[in-house]
Amino acid sequence: MEEYIQVFTTTEKKEDAEKIARNLVEKRLAGCVQILGPVTSTYRWKGNLESAEEWLCLIKSTKALYPQIEEAIKALHPYETPEIIAAPIVTGSRDYLEWLKQELAER
Repeated sequence: MEEYIQVFTTTEKKEDAEKIARNLVEKRLAGCVQILGPVTSTYRWKGNLESAEEWLCLIKSTKALYPQIEEAIKALHPYETPEIIAAPIVTGSRDYLEWLKQELAER
């Protein structure tokens, strides 16, 4: 059985989020990428407390494609250390997951 995941990344500009989304879907690394925002992120960076307005990408894919997704995001992302994390999709609509599977690249 496929192991489905949702990958998260944030960008400073909506245009960067859209570029990442288009690239991942065009390469069939993601079946769908939703862009939410702006969201406010609070974090520590290089010893300083920071706050920034960002755009959140929710990327639907499979665990098998994660290495390629990470590589693609890093190649396009302007951040020095972009957030790229994945969470398992424990369950979901059979119809949606079947559609997702059909939209992804063969491994």
